Amino acid sequence: MTQQPTNDSRQPKLKVCGLTKLDQIEELISLDVNFLGLIFYKKSPRYVLNSLTLDQIKSINHEGKIGVFVNGSLEQIIEISEKAKLNYIQLHGDESDEFISELRIKLDRKIGIIKVFRIGNDIENLKFKIQNLKSNVDYFLFDTDSKAFGGTGKTFDWQILNDLEINKPYFLSGGISEENIENIKLLKQKPFTLDINSKFEIEPGNKNIDKIVSFKNKLSRKATR
Repeated sequence: MTQQPTNDSRQPKLKVCGLTKLDQIEELISLDVNFLGLIFYKKSPRYVLNSLTLDQIKSINHEGKIGVFVNGSLEQIIEISEKAKLNYIQLHGDESDEFISELRIKLDRKIGIIKVFRIGNDIENLKFKIQNLKSNVDYFLFDTDSKAFGGTGKTFDWQILNDLEINKPYFLSGGISEENIENIKLLKQKPFTLDINSKFEIEPGNKNIDKIVSFKNKLSRKATR
């Protein structure tokens, strides 16, 4: 399942996170968006179970359904992953190595695990966490640190990533927009996937599909240059 890191200029894949509306999800599927982010964190304004049932999520015919969890229990994550037929689990909290290892054992082997690293001011601690991660995850995700665990619309200094030894393909998140997408060329190891959310919304959970189409088209133009 895991794809190896690459330094080439191929177009990164696209994830749209914080989805809550079935009609918008279907539109994004028709646009060939690679990953659909569904947030299972009750404190989030994009908490998906306020809008959709697990059966509705299960019925979504897509191979890139990502369930986003923040310090959830093993039982909760496994139950939701099975009932919603998720393809990936994104761990966005402070989950320990031991927790992730146990989750990997109990979780369906077909489900990928994405571990999030929230980037703030303590870069040495970040380096330590990445270098000492022993649990078996498939992808990393780098996001701007916040007490609200994501969805800030703020961008961290992407060049920090050039100082890290990143031995997994990674998702890049945190305030990505058409205005800053050119800065990806400054990264030595390019992101596997771009993760967009709050910059492409009318309000939390309600996406601006036209902006997403424009962004996706810009990505395609960059890849063909």
